[in-house]
Amino acid sequence: MGAAVSIDGGILVGHDGSKSSSEAVTWAAGHAARLGVPLHVMRAWVLTNAPRPKTMEPGFVPPEKDFEEAVLEQLARDVEALHLHPDCTVELHAAHGQSSAKLLEAAVGAEMLVVGRRGAGGFRGLLTGSTADQVVRHSPCPVVVVPIKNRGE
Repeated sequence: MGAAVSIDGGILVGHDGSKSSSEAVTWAAGHAARLGVPLHVMRAWVLTNAPRPKTMEPGFVPPEKDFEEAVLEQLARDVEALHLHPDCTVELHAAHGQSSAKLLEAAVGAEMLVVGRRGAGGFRGLLTGSTADQVVRHSPCPVVVVPIKNRGE
């Protein structure tokens, strides 16, 4: 399902559109700027959570490439709204598939993997989300789980 995202150095951070993931991106951008390494922001997607492409019409399911472009456009808007550190070089990536699996694949080439404590899905009462739990357990590189500043998400 979907081509693997290849990262060669820098900090990889997952962003799913949640407040927690935005805090993780902001934290990671500050560190990437201080270290002088690129920040790779990745959004994993499946058909049920992807924005609808411009080419979508009743009775026509657009090709995967169109969904990926729509995901990248939304991710670009979300990241731009964060007003990241001006010295941070940002590269955006979209990966078709389950978020923890895609982050772990890409983390093979990263110096650090950053995720928010809780993402957009799952059960609100859990201490950490399933993606954070999986990447902490299986990451090939160091992991930072950014805590939620304001718990009233």
